[in-house]
Amino acid sequence: MVLPTSEETKQIDQASQIITEAEYCVALTGAGISTPSGIPDFRTPGSGVWTRYSPMEVASLSAFRSHPDRFFNWFRPFIKNLTQADPNPAHLSLAQLEENNLLRSIITQNIDALHQRAGSKIVIEVHGTYRTLTCLGCYQHMETSPQILTSFLEKSEIPICPQCGQFLKPDIILYEEQLPADIWGQAREEISKCDLLLILGSSLTVTPVCDLPHIALGSGANMIIINKTSTHLDEMATVSIHGDLAEILPLIKDKVLNEKE
Repeated sequence: MVLPTSEETKQIDQASQIITEAEYCVALTGAGISTPSGIPDFRTPGSGVWTRYSPMEVASLSAFRSHPDRFFNWFRPFIKNLTQADPNPAHLSLAQLEENNLLRSIITQNIDALHQRAGSKIVIEVHGTYRTLTCLGCYQHMETSPQILTSFLEKSEIPICPQCGQFLKPDIILYEEQLPADIWGQAREEISKCDLLLILGSSLTVTPVCDLPHIALGSGANMIIINKTSTHLDEMATVSIHGDLAEILPLIKDKVLNEKE
């Protein structure tokens, strides 16, 4: 681990104080919180998923309907990577903050379920999850059972609806799909109630999620941004730290919990 600079130490102290004093803290997380777990993000030049694939060809609703085999061939190694990944210290830190009533909820753009595996209870998955499936024929909804997952990953069997025989679509939000109204409503409600928004590992470039911070700012909330690269809202944040979340967030968490004792 690289020791924080004096400037980073000052920022960590400031962030810790703001979290300690907040009454309703909400976290918004993006792909950057899971990259330390070995899950690549989508847009980083050279390593992002979309530098190797065209999203409209493999991850759009029309692509799924017209070429489901192409979608599942792309999705298989991606999901295998997710299932083999473990929560990192950043995920664990958020779970500990929630356990100590210092974090009310997590709104995540990720579909990897690492927040839940780390122990977080209130997680709003605005881009869906691979843990459930829906039939596009009869709309039957079911969990992605270990049997379905094993058959898909190890035997390359595409999940089929037992009721009508159509393909089962993982409940992730593809291009050309709208976010589920109920989930999006929950996210907006949490944002409107918060007096502190933690933006963690998000470049804030994907709509409509990138609009959520503006709701918080409009309500007078403080904002802390921790991301490896700059965002267009850095100057509007109370604290903005560029660095590795798996290293920085545990330092903030430890200081917050120590101040609470």
